Amino acid sequence: MQKIMLNKEPVELFKLLKFEGLASSGGVAKKMIEDQLVTVNGEIETRKRKKIMAGDIISLGDDQFITALES
Repeated sequence: MQKIMLNKEPVELFKLLKFEGLASSGGVAKKMIEDQLVTVNGEIETRKRKKIMAGDIISLGDDQFITALES
């Protein structure tokens, strides 16, 4: 499991995917969420603007990421 460091929280899910390079653009990130390719804490997430907090686990295919707040 890889770690994603947040410099503030909450962060909208589609922005996190875009800024972390998991999606090439915000539009692609929104489409991935719409197509139910992303889970948050084990549940399929369809809300593009879902607020992500430190400790959330995001899965995309076989890749898992845990979010943590930078100190």
